Amino acid sequence: MGLTVMLVVLAASGATWNFLAVRHDRTANPPPGHIYDANGYAMHLYCTGTGSPTLVLESGHGEDFTVWGKVQPALSRITRTCSYDRAGFGWSVAQPGERDAVHIADQLHALLMKANIATPIVLIGHSGGGLYARVYASKFPQDVAGLVLVDAYTPTPLPEPPFAVALDHHSSAEFAFVKTTVALGIARLMGECDSIPDGLEAYAGWIKANECYYPQLDAYVREDRALGDSRKEGAYTGPFGNLPILILSQDTKRPIPAFLSKRVTPKDWLWQADAHDREQAAYLQLSTRSRRVIAAGSGHYIHYDRPDVVIDETTALIQQVRSDDSSVGTTK
Repeated sequence: MGLTVMLVVLAASGATWNFLAVRHDRTANPPPGHIYDANGYAMHLYCTGTGSPTLVLESGHGEDFTVWGKVQPALSRITRTCSYDRAGFGWSVAQPGERDAVHIADQLHALLMKANIATPIVLIGHSGGGLYARVYASKFPQDVAGLVLVDAYTPTPLPEPPFAVALDHHSSAEFAFVKTTVALGIARLMGECDSIPDGLEAYAGWIKANECYYPQLDAYVREDRALGDSRKEGAYTGPFGNLPILILSQDTKRPIPAFLSKRVTPKDWLWQADAHDREQAAYLQLSTRSRRVIAAGSGHYIHYDRPDVVIDETTALIQQVRSDDSSVGTTK
């Protein structure tokens, strides 16, 4: 009986600690940019710089605006650049309904209209955000002047080696475990709420304000559960005529972040990396003016590992949109 009481007290103390810490961090670090009422729901948009076309940054699966901290300041010197929080992440409130690509595209469109963002835009999408960007371009073709797909998810899931567990195939038990560790303050005790990637120190306050913010976990689960629908929706998009499309791919010699199992061998890593490379190359078929750049030395997060490639190649696409010139791909 005494042990039970002690465990309850510890759990309550951990939960209270995490709640108060999150509230302090979010109060001390209000979001940059503006909160807009888009169709009755608060959504956060952070725009910097001037010029056209406006760049809109779509974060990867389950992530907020802070992941663009290494590239947004530089891109803002080229043209107006806007990152945002999808519904349920960062400072955007959760919205009812499905969390598939179609609904996410509609919500982004409503936000951009409310914020009076001039169209057409250039839309950048990383990972799962690449699927969302692709669906957005299909739904609102008149509003999109170009696409940048940063190691984007493809409509067809990659094949899995034996014994491997793909990261986008989470179980309910995994989600329950993660949510419990966050809610009870265990993740904070382990230092997982204060981890700031190198180069994002200027965003540290906002990152900490969101890192162990429990409501985001529900949003992540909802996006994860809708990923299959988002892939199907992406499969019905394109080709996009002569729309300028830039495909940025991770180094083909680097393993992709697709496994939880420790039993995966280097051969397995390379086997799936080859499949990933083929899927990335297939994106070239989306437009007569698609080009692909492989970021040497980069993993899946090219905007972390090689922000210079994202900045330089996106700048080239902006210039292409402005001058309507075509260019060729390469490896950098």
